[in-house]
Amino acid sequence: MVKILQSLSKTVHLSLALAIILFLGFHLGASDFAFDRGFYSWLFRYLHVLTGIMWIGLLWYFNFVQIPSMPNIPDEHKPAVSKVIAPKALFWFRWAALGTIISGLIVAYLQGYVHQAMILGIGSGDPKNTAIGIGMWLGIIMAYNVWFVIWPNQKKALGIIEATPEEKASSAKTAMVFSRVNTLLSLPMLLTMVAAQNLPW
Repeated sequence: MVKILQSLSKTVHLSLALAIILFLGFHLGASDFAFDRGFYSWLFRYLHVLTGIMWIGLLWYFNFVQIPSMPNIPDEHKPAVSKVIAPKALFWFRWAALGTIISGLIVAYLQGYVHQAMILGIGSGDPKNTAIGIGMWLGIIMAYNVWFVIWPNQKKALGIIEATPEEKASSAKTAMVFSRVNTLLSLPMLLTMVAAQNLPW
């Protein structure tokens, strides 16, 4: 067991295997199980939660751990963060953001509320559509910031693409500010998502 846990790949594969076993136990034993819209809605909601945890977890890692810690790291050790850790974290960060948005839109489509949610439930008389719609738009704005503001600026700041020292400093500041914007939006976004699913509307 220790050998498995010493390998991230083996740990993730074992976790996936356990999840599949649980899935089989929960669903295949049911007499009315079918690979229908309900199944795919469940599957994409599960993927939505997984990618969302990865995305927001890394967003909070950057803002609660990495950014505040950088001034305390000796200059000779900072390349370990900027050249190794940050690029790898940003890889998972941006793709998790995209995965969260795509899987969320698929869930909304399969559940039949994507249109009403995107127009914030106007005219529907259902506050659930308004709540989930606000959450969806906040998530879309945050994902836009990741792909079209934070990532392009981080590529310059981290030296992934060539930039002058002035451009690197400016890009680092821009990436940090928009990362903070996403942190600002994260709690309202999560609140509306949870409220839409759990409050007795």
